[in-house]
Amino acid sequence: MNQPSTPSIKRALLSVTDKTGIVDFARGLAALGIEILSTGGTRRALEAGGIETVALEVYTGMPEMLDGRVKTLHPKVHAGILARRDSPEHMDTMDSQGWGTIDLLAVNLYDFGGARSRSESTEGEIIEAIDIGGPTLLRAAAKNYAGVIPIVDPRDYEAILASLASDRDIAFETRRALAAKVFAHTAAYDSAISAFMHAAPATPVGAGVVPEGLSAPGPSSGFDDRIVRSLTKVMNLRYGENPHQGAALYRDADASPWGLTAATVLQGKVLSYNNLLDLDAAFGLALDLGPGTVVFIKHNNPCGVAKRARLEEAVAQARACDAVSAFGSVVALFGTVDGPTAMALTDGFVEACIAPEYTPEALALLGRKKNLRVVTLESKAWCSRRSIEVRTLRGGFLLQEADTTAATNSREEAGPAQHPEFVAARVVTARAPSQEELDGLSFAWMVAKHVRSNAIVFARQAQTVAVGAGQMSRIDSVKLCRLKAASPLLGTVAASDAFFPFRDGLDVLAEAGATAVIQPGGSVRDEEVVNAANEHGVAMLFTGTRHFRH
Repeated sequence: MNQPSTPSIKRALLSVTDKTGIVDFARGLAALGIEILSTGGTRRALEAGGIETVALEVYTGMPEMLDGRVKTLHPKVHAGILARRDSPEHMDTMDSQGWGTIDLLAVNLYDFGGARSRSESTEGEIIEAIDIGGPTLLRAAAKNYAGVIPIVDPRDYEAILASLASDRDIAFETRRALAAKVFAHTAAYDSAISAFMHAAPATPVGAGVVPEGLSAPGPSSGFDDRIVRSLTKVMNLRYGENPHQGAALYRDADASPWGLTAATVLQGKVLSYNNLLDLDAAFGLALDLGPGTVVFIKHNNPCGVAKRARLEEAVAQARACDAVSAFGSVVALFGTVDGPTAMALTDGFVEACIAPEYTPEALALLGRKKNLRVVTLESKAWCSRRSIEVRTLRGGFLLQEADTTAATNSREEAGPAQHPEFVAARVVTARAPSQEELDGLSFAWMVAKHVRSNAIVFARQAQTVAVGAGQMSRIDSVKLCRLKAASPLLGTVAASDAFFPFRDGLDVLAEAGATAVIQPGGSVRDEEVVNAANEHGVAMLFTGTRHFRH
């Protein structure tokens, strides 16, 4: 597209919800002799600042109506924006109507997100916060960016004013960039409205009934034929997984910040891409095990996990599982970090730690480790859970429901023993597990869920003894546990994230020292595996649920 000639700016329409900088911007426009049209609260703010404006209802000859629902939706306004300045036919039509052009538009939209996030907002109030005129104005101006300067971001006022003051116009490339920003903004706005409309209404009407003519949900509810997702940048990261890769952190623009996007870094450098991945993994495992849990994560796999009444004991016992791998790890602590816990944590080098709360004594002790990133997340955000996971493919995206079967009790009371999968597990061997073995099995099972497949976890009560992660063979995962175990595996219990396809996996577990095993079951050779367990005197539970993690 060749750059067309662009006229000087004679008339501007300003109508904003966010009044940031609008008075100074309008003052600058007025100083350049630009006529200013305005509406409602914007006009009152400008007049309070001593700036002369023309009320839009005076300009159109039509008053606002329907409680303000219709105030800018008028042919004179939209023709003034949409008329092509390089079209003699368009301009002749404008002249025949006695209408002028609108050459600059500064509009931002009703705060729909704010209305939606306020707990006291009624459905009617949220609906009234859906802007109609604003997006229509913005899209018209952005479509005709060759003739109109479209502005949606108050941060652009200063640069635009400077360009107008020096050149009496804006470069064509800048106009196009401003138009792109407008369409991104209105798309994000519509995405937020769509997300609200897809959510269950406050007062369901015809709940459970699919209206005639509409397709019923597919076998996986929540997966629409078309998904619009708007993301807002939280921050740029120094780099991605490796220094040659760029990276940034984004959050869902249609929801309040939660999880790590709501976290606060109390100390240390900006979190890296790898820090965030590992903190999220640690965070998820700590959630499943409940308060009193400490999780050491390295390269997105747990290398030590423990749960104790005293958090400092959990730190020491989690690290003892694999002290070598714990060096340079990230740590999640589900509880208040006090002085003794901070002392235990700083016994070895860790990259970052995350907890709901730190005492002043703990922060003072952690502050001695200047390179340690200390992160906090309030309890409400700590207990949040994601419902949908998204991964990218070349040319596509994969969406799935998150593997987050919730415990039956509240997060403050629930532990792995109350997890519905464990409660529903059945004994398939001649010998049932002892209570001590059951405690260990419930713990190991929840840890295995968070280990890269093929996953094997050996545990003794609420402490990991060895973790075998990411092996292509389940037997190799057991062998890895035997190789890395810092203490004997005799008398431990073991968890497997998926079934054993042959008895040899069970044989090596028993030979390693496991006295009880928990696994999903479901192999065509389950009977063979159960017989092997009976031969070894090993108790075994089937949960019926697999926990692959790729």
